[in-house]
Amino acid sequence: MLALTTSAPALNSPKPVHNPKIHDPDQHRDGRFRGNGKAPTPSIAEFAATTWEFLFTRNNRTPDLSLPRVRVELAHFKNPGDNQLNVTWLGHSSLMLNIDGFKILMDPVFQKRVSILGPTRFNGDVPVDIGQLPDLDAIIISHDHYDHLNKHSLQQLQAKAGQFIVPLRVGDRLVDWGIPREKIVELDWWEEMYLDGKLRIAATPAQHFTGRGLTDRNKTLWSSWVVTGPNHNIFFSGDSGYFDGFKRIGRKYGPFDMTFLECGAYNEAWHSVHMFPEETVQAHLDLDGGLLHPIHWATFNLSLHAWYEPMERLTTAAAKAGIQAVTPIVGATTVFGQPVPVNRWWQPFMPIAAS
Repeated sequence: MLALTTSAPALNSPKPVHNPKIHDPDQHRDGRFRGNGKAPTPSIAEFAATTWEFLFTRNNRTPDLSLPRVRVELAHFKNPGDNQLNVTWLGHSSLMLNIDGFKILMDPVFQKRVSILGPTRFNGDVPVDIGQLPDLDAIIISHDHYDHLNKHSLQQLQAKAGQFIVPLRVGDRLVDWGIPREKIVELDWWEEMYLDGKLRIAATPAQHFTGRGLTDRNKTLWSSWVVTGPNHNIFFSGDSGYFDGFKRIGRKYGPFDMTFLECGAYNEAWHSVHMFPEETVQAHLDLDGGLLHPIHWATFNLSLHAWYEPMERLTTAAAKAGIQAVTPIVGATTVFGQPVPVNRWWQPFMPIAAS
């Protein structure tokens, strides 16, 4: 059973199938969402300089050798036990999450190329086939950018998923792709829903933007997410710049057993909407997190920094702050409460001059 609420769960409420209400009118004007921060608007000269650098400089943005990965072991993900937390990283921001027996996919992207002109995965194919996945309780989407919302993947997954939980107005895109409206729940920031009266899923703020073309900037909402079961609690950032909202989320929903925070595709030119790795560590502290699991790195060439730089900087900052950072290779599963992967596996694949 599913229930929607903005405070305590209404466990006996009738099952709503669509909730497009905007609770904060100041957040939405003239058909577009405003959020906490503005998306970068570079000048023509800045845009030209960045484009030139992206197209004609290399800067080790992709690895010279094939990166390690493992085939996904589905036993943990399929386990129906109600006292567990395990997560499998599929690259970038795609996660398979089993929290207290609920099976959830976060921002699933199974295609090798996410758009016609977009980058190709440089860490190989996703190490699990969609056909191997069991039925899912939910798929959660953070926002509509191509590297997080993948049409092909969702169409292939729709028969397996009980619910698609998305920020406001993203549901319209899913319906256009053939996802049944009755499977879609749209949430505004600070709104909550419950699965089976046990698993709370809360949409929380992020500092980012949306749009898949030239004319649809911020016509859909973007969100971070809190997922809380009877025994475990996690935070998933989606994409976000660093902002004081992390402290507010931590006060309301923390502490968290694990945080899944973006740490790649940053640049000074768009600093407001993507965190530097040191800010990722600070966000984890703001949230009152336990284990820090970095995401949004080592998959797509989306910025100007070296592919390995985010983790070099993040692990250094985490060590200084006394934080344990989880560093799985693609396809590996981290089981909360058991020894977690902490090896710096990327270092042998860095250029010798950078080692």
